[in-house]
Amino acid sequence: MKHTLRAFRHRNYRLFFYGQSLSVIGTWIQLIAMSWLVYRLTGSAWLLGVTGFAGQIAILLFAPFGGIWADRFDRRKLLIVTQGLAMVQGLLLAGLGYAGAIEVWHIIVMATLLGVVMAFDTPIRQSFTSEMVPDQRDLPSALAFNGFMQNSGRMIGPTIAGLLLAVTSEAFCFLVNGISKIAVVTSILLMVIPARPKSATAARVWHGMREGMVYAWNIVPIRVLLPMLALVSVTATPYQTLMPIFAAEVYAGGAETLGFLVGAAGLGGVVGMLYLASRRDVRGLTRWPVYASGIAGMALILFAYSQLLWFSLAMIAVAGFGIIVTAMSVSTVFQTIVEDQKRGRVMSFFTMAFLGMQPVGSLLAGALASWIGATHTLAAGGACCIAGALVLWRKLPLLRLHIRPIYIRLGIIDE
Repeated sequence: MKHTLRAFRHRNYRLFFYGQSLSVIGTWIQLIAMSWLVYRLTGSAWLLGVTGFAGQIAILLFAPFGGIWADRFDRRKLLIVTQGLAMVQGLLLAGLGYAGAIEVWHIIVMATLLGVVMAFDTPIRQSFTSEMVPDQRDLPSALAFNGFMQNSGRMIGPTIAGLLLAVTSEAFCFLVNGISKIAVVTSILLMVIPARPKSATAARVWHGMREGMVYAWNIVPIRVLLPMLALVSVTATPYQTLMPIFAAEVYAGGAETLGFLVGAAGLGGVVGMLYLASRRDVRGLTRWPVYASGIAGMALILFAYSQLLWFSLAMIAVAGFGIIVTAMSVSTVFQTIVEDQKRGRVMSFFTMAFLGMQPVGSLLAGALASWIGATHTLAAGGACCIAGALVLWRKLPLLRLHIRPIYIRLGIIDE
């Protein structure tokens, strides 16, 4: 356990973990309240989809710009700005709610604005981890606990949101989210971060973006692992979009059944994060995107055709484990091997591949489910994950060939 928790030896990371954990829970409380309010006002599944798409698509479009900012400017100050904007967005929604003036278009616009903020915040936050945890040996633990925060928030936040909605209102949920951002802003202000060497500022934004793309393309592990991550995001993560159909039609349940299914996936992700945090270092980690994506694909196929709720809960937990371990093992490898001056841009590509492709996958899954049904759609996504895992397995010798010299140069393995 001491080894697993080694990231908490660093005071800055302890501050970030406590503050960001509250912030993530607040974000999930707001997301559930926004969806519930849209459905309560309109009863439209289409507008629910539009709201979710509006909040996510900005990550695909704007994450590269967040990466450029992360490489050009002080990441600590940028995080204060992005989290402050997220706080303002939540408080504005709360004000509209308490004034009784909130309409659906307000929610969609605010979801879009929050998506834009998160598009900049995510690559900045991911690249900032190496500054909070300067010891390379402790970085895998920190990155794993970053994922632990996200999955724990996905388990805890919706539960709290349901309780708050039962006794208060959506406006109060928005207020809770706005207040939760104070915690992470305060934690960042309390950090003591050594000044990092300033990199040469590119003359133009597009030049900086092109420079990052060329850099990522020339590093074979990044060039090979990013497409696999995007494939998993497009074909596996849409289970979240289709889950209400399984809860209502396959298991004849209601909101509580949906909550169990979503919570089980989050639990699998938490187990995956604890496993990654317990690893000694990054050696051998390039194999795990193969194993984890294959495991996720098989679990999704078994889940799709299962009629037993207990078995389905187990399989969706395994799928959640596989998806998160795939993403976080790729993130850990990237954070380890990239230069600090390019870290923000590379992590923006990671953000685009994993988070940015999810709305695309949701739209494709929705369209395919209306044609062949949710069961066959989810099974087809699982089959695609398995096929991608087999392709990546054949490329493992190439990955080892190119990543070994980098590990030797970093002192991770002996020559």
